[in-house]
Amino acid sequence: MSMHQTEPQSPRSLEALVSAIELKVGRALSDALEGKDISVEQAVTLFETSGLELNATQMVADELRRRTVGDLVTYVVNRNINFTNVCIKRCGFCAFSRDHRQEEGYFLPINEVIRRAKEAWDLGATEVCIQAGLPPQMEGDLYVRICQAIKEELPDIHIHGFSPEEVLYGATRSRCSIKDYLKALKYAGVGSLPGTSAEILDQELRDRIAPGRITTESWIEVITTAHSLGIPTTSTIMFGHVETNEQKARHIALIRDVQKSSGGITEFVPLSFVHAEAPMHFQQTVDGLRSGATGSEVVKVHAIARIMLNNWIPNIQASWVKEGLRLSQILLLAGVNDLGGSLINESISTAAGAQHGQLVRPSEFRRTIRDVGRVPAERYTTYNIKHVFDDHDDPQDPLDLLEGNLEERFGTYHSMVQMKGFRFVHPKRRDKAKSPTAL
Repeated sequence: MSMHQTEPQSPRSLEALVSAIELKVGRALSDALEGKDISVEQAVTLFETSGLELNATQMVADELRRRTVGDLVTYVVNRNINFTNVCIKRCGFCAFSRDHRQEEGYFLPINEVIRRAKEAWDLGATEVCIQAGLPPQMEGDLYVRICQAIKEELPDIHIHGFSPEEVLYGATRSRCSIKDYLKALKYAGVGSLPGTSAEILDQELRDRIAPGRITTESWIEVITTAHSLGIPTTSTIMFGHVETNEQKARHIALIRDVQKSSGGITEFVPLSFVHAEAPMHFQQTVDGLRSGATGSEVVKVHAIARIMLNNWIPNIQASWVKEGLRLSQILLLAGVNDLGGSLINESISTAAGAQHGQLVRPSEFRRTIRDVGRVPAERYTTYNIKHVFDDHDDPQDPLDLLEGNLEERFGTYHSMVQMKGFRFVHPKRRDKAKSPTAL
């Protein structure tokens, strides 16, 4: 047991509260406190709670968090590099991507990706997160070449890169198996995969909100194959659109089953749907679409994720990008023990209308964590601890020392799509321009 973990115990006040609430809810929470995996049906019961029962659910999640990981709350200093927004898919929830025919499509050359990675490293980042759209007629080895180039310049930086959707696309374009493509990525320097492109792992629902998106079966294949090769992954859920409580519960149970079988998931990250600029919202293409999750629903998803996954995935992350730092503080009292990364260039949620900025300085993370009585710690991508900060330990990180408007310094998504220097050119037009007959 680490120095920051405490002996498992059930406070009398919590036991009294659990015994005083509705029978089915109390049974589910008691099972969780006894170390049992609760069922999908029990999770649905918890998703239907309100008032005192919701308070009890939140308190049980917090207690399980305390038993499992103690009072440390972690964060990572990293940078997002979304090297293109051009995508062949038409996902109804995605406001980030652009069709190749639109004027706002961009594509960063590899030397610009390297420049951004080196800048991040110099500012204290230990990780770059590489994700992007799926550009048409992409060269199959592009992702591999990006990793090789980054590692050649920065051998010690961690590459957290390429969602299951991207891995599948890279394998398809390379005409090889998912396993062989993952081997190539690992050899090129990928350290872990983001478990995004999951949304809700229910095929019928996926076909409603994103026809043509990676299937549930293929998502699982990519994740479990990565684990078999020693590549860890994260895992996610996107909620607050058209999903039911049962679909949320089954999604989390599926993540739990994957972890039981392959054991490579480092964290679970609930992501609430940002509706403002989502095509399926303003085009009204999906019946019954909601305008995102309510505050109580956000708390429930994080708390129930802790309760369902606590025996298998120790780290539950709050996305400050989606929820902001103030609501993230509440989530730290509902089973959460991680606040994610500094990001520097958050683009995807910002494009969808999120209003929480594109970066968080390390000192902001520490202040947020201390304000709820917890202990801040900087981690690496795979949750090894880099540094624990006591009450008197508050260094000025390179990111903290930067002055002025950091969004202007690093560039924003909205400025990127206007930059002619990085304008995407379709391979057919590029090849035509190079041909002798075009001269």
